[in-house]
Amino acid sequence: MHSRQALPALTVAAIGVVFGDIGTSPLYALKEIFNGHHPIPVTPDNILGVLSLVFWAIMVLVTLKYVLIIMRADNRGEGGSLALLSLVTEKARSPRLAWVISLLGIFAAALFYGDSMITPAISVLSAVEGLQIVAPELGSYVIPATLVILTGLFFIQRRGTGAVGMFFGPVMVGWFAVLAVLGVAEIIHNPAVLAALNPLYAVAFVTGHPALAFLALGSVVLAVTGGEALYTDMGHFGRFPIRLAWFAFVMPALVLNYFGQGALLLAEPAAIESPFYHLAPDWALVPMVILSTLATVIASQAVISGAFSVARQSVQMGLLPRMQIIHTSGHEEGQIYVPFTNWTLYLAVVGLVVGFKNSSNLAAAYGIAVTTTMLIDTILVAFVMVLIWRWNKLLAFAAVGTLLAVDIAFFAANIIKIPEGGWFPLAMGLVSFTTLTTWRRGRQLVLEEMAKQSIPIGDFIRSLGDVHRIPGTAVFMTGSKEGVPPALLHNLKHNQVLHDRVILLTVQTASAPHVNDLDRIYLHRLDEGFMRIIVRYGFMEDPDIPGALALCCGFGERFDMMETTFYVSRETIIPTLSRKRLAFWRARFFAIMSKNATSATDFFKIPTNRVVELGTQLVI
Repeated sequence: MHSRQALPALTVAAIGVVFGDIGTSPLYALKEIFNGHHPIPVTPDNILGVLSLVFWAIMVLVTLKYVLIIMRADNRGEGGSLALLSLVTEKARSPRLAWVISLLGIFAAALFYGDSMITPAISVLSAVEGLQIVAPELGSYVIPATLVILTGLFFIQRRGTGAVGMFFGPVMVGWFAVLAVLGVAEIIHNPAVLAALNPLYAVAFVTGHPALAFLALGSVVLAVTGGEALYTDMGHFGRFPIRLAWFAFVMPALVLNYFGQGALLLAEPAAIESPFYHLAPDWALVPMVILSTLATVIASQAVISGAFSVARQSVQMGLLPRMQIIHTSGHEEGQIYVPFTNWTLYLAVVGLVVGFKNSSNLAAAYGIAVTTTMLIDTILVAFVMVLIWRWNKLLAFAAVGTLLAVDIAFFAANIIKIPEGGWFPLAMGLVSFTTLTTWRRGRQLVLEEMAKQSIPIGDFIRSLGDVHRIPGTAVFMTGSKEGVPPALLHNLKHNQVLHDRVILLTVQTASAPHVNDLDRIYLHRLDEGFMRIIVRYGFMEDPDIPGALALCCGFGERFDMMETTFYVSRETIIPTLSRKRLAFWRARFFAIMSKNATSATDFFKIPTNRVVELGTQLVI
């Protein structure tokens, strides 16, 4: 629980990190609806109908679905698709159901990578496009300026975001305050726009112009992109600060700005060129471009940090190979830097900016990944309602049915955008999904092959006879908590000796985000100086084997690193066409990932001068 004293600070911090994506949507949402690839005629009835759709989309998809319902489905305080996946599969009764749920959760996580590539590109590009409003001749500088800003953003990731993060909250508080002030100033001139709060205007627009309304939904979703971030970032700030920030500050500011843009369009339809920037007086245009750029950089930073977090969760849950994860703060556990993820995102973002050239083209690519993720989240939370919350099935069906109807409507409206750019996040999602599932399946096959080659530990100990024993401790890292590790068999075969104390150590990832120290270690003593140790970590934690062994003092076992040798087995994967359990191309892909994975020595923080690495070949 967060203390009352920390609540104001947490709320401001949440405004800076959680709401960056949805907070920068006013830059392009209404502009895209009325002036995008499928423009809606700028008439008073259409303006009020669209505003009503935007308002009720925010209320249903963000406020009701995420803030009030899905944020209750936390996995011991953590949120996000992978946290939800762990929570639900833990309670699934049948293996088939667990398999379906698992694929849904993995696909939602995969789509996040596609989304995290588009968000920095469209956000920063839409802000910098304000230069064209300031002076049309500056239009040729928009793309170069955008690329310079994004390059600087990705280059500073390795230095950590702690120092910059201190300014996130105050800047975004200023951003939302400006959104509200600009909106109110225009609403005062045309208060009739507030009639759009009535849902009947949305109903009339949909029933009166079903084709136009369907096209509009594809862009209305831009107003709620980032709503899923409220759930994803819940573990950093807690449920209450996020809800407080949303209801007390963020949602009112967003609604006021959208209605201010609507009031402007009612008076000046020509302002559709950029209704957001035209809200500001001429003297404030340059400051608005600067503030918008800052806000979009912050929104991009939040998405990049989220991608790092998802990458770490994926590694811990066995969905990605071990990779280098650098902690950029000694105080904040969540501040990490994943070089591979950072530069992959950077190359994709640069490609998007250069390839799509403006925010309107990018808007066509935006939305399909978000609506698909929202659809999957609704399905997963349906399982939570029934399996964990024990809701009445009729009540759960009614709630989920209503949310699904809305999700499917938005999803269907975005399908038509696939040829115009929506293919990109789907393609990236498919590549990510293939990578995650290939690695998971490959590791399953590796463990099965190693189990076949293994022998029961009891039989092995009884067969030792008069093997020569030497002083010290040997720790054999093994992925299985049964049988004899291949590294131990190879060592005994080649060196003909065993240490006085032999540890068979297995690292397991729990379905919880964190594991307390009391549940960290399971130690089982065997005969002849052997013992098996199982070390458990949460999917939000980084393994630290020397640190874990230090906890064994509670069991009466002490480890001196200078007298301990770690034996690590490095598998060489040999794909073969004769095996039918994994397609040959996927087996080759798995072999490449396995070869390029970060070494176990670095990943588990084992002292490099205490490691002996033994190779073994496995055919899959």
